[in-house]
Amino acid sequence: MKQIIFSITALIALGTTTVMAKATVAKTDPLIDAAKKAGLAPIPADKATLMKLIDNPKNPVTDAKVALGKKLYFDPRLSKSGLISCNTCHNLATGGVDGVPAAIGHHWTANPHHLNSPTVYNAVFMSKQFWDGRSPDLEDQAQGPMQAAPEMAITKEMAVERISSMPAYVKEFKSVYGDDKVTFKKIADTIGAFERTLVTPAPFDKFLQGDATALTDAQKEGLKVFIDKGCASCHTGVGIGGGMQPFPVAKPYKYANIGDFKGDKNGMVKAPTLRNITETAPYFHNGAVWSLAEAIKIMGETQLGTELTDKEVASIKTFLTSLTGEKPKIVYPQLPAVTDKTPKPVAK
Repeated sequence: MKQIIFSITALIALGTTTVMAKATVAKTDPLIDAAKKAGLAPIPADKATLMKLIDNPKNPVTDAKVALGKKLYFDPRLSKSGLISCNTCHNLATGGVDGVPAAIGHHWTANPHHLNSPTVYNAVFMSKQFWDGRSPDLEDQAQGPMQAAPEMAITKEMAVERISSMPAYVKEFKSVYGDDKVTFKKIADTIGAFERTLVTPAPFDKFLQGDATALTDAQKEGLKVFIDKGCASCHTGVGIGGGMQPFPVAKPYKYANIGDFKGDKNGMVKAPTLRNITETAPYFHNGAVWSLAEAIKIMGETQLGTELTDKEVASIKTFLTSLTGEKPKIVYPQLPAVTDKTPKPVAK
């Protein structure tokens, strides 16, 4: 039997069965409506609605493109050294992050601005990509790390030359795009298509779909605090974050001296998704905080201008556990073999 490595159908099945095929519990909890009124939204359970949300009309998501994009995502030969792949900093086995304060790239170089790698899971729901929001979508974002000197450090030309030197890759590109011309944009677009499928439906989505039993009483209490204190004003929508927000607002960020990042030209910073937040430490753009409780307390002071009590912090933290979702099943791909024409790794 032919093994199916990955398919959109499998993704949708995950979303449908995990999030909510159909609500079997009536909407009896007024907190559901309160959460929606606050701007919180679920990952759609309906196949057509979910596909409409994650798809990019300029780069349509197809099974063949996703399968090829997965290979490219895991392929370290898209880095100058031949050692670093997209998965190095956005490890799908560890919450979609690398678990270190500042991303480590070519020559074991830490990000020069001390920027933390955000999770790739649910990144499709973000309105902007990168901490300063400079990329509009995942396809555009994928071009940056490959070329960045402290990251993968490869040139467009070398990336194309390496992929084009492997007949199996060329054959797949022809299958996906209708011709065998490999371009850097196609490489990035294909990676972006794969990343669009990395969504993680969680108990909170079941709750918003109408299952009042999907959250524990403690999680519901935490959701109330989350809404009442104003957390949902920035961490909202399907992504529970992802838009550009001023930072800091009410009080200086206590770890602002770590790195030199100041946001975009207007001081705006992308509010990270809170989905799977219990798995993505350390926190903040500079990865300065390892404790989720401390991060919540800092956000209260810095963004909301309020001193959250220990009880309130613990309650919000409990709610956030309901955002830990089910990950798509990822089988590590077998990659095409290099040929005599493949440019060699460059360690320097």
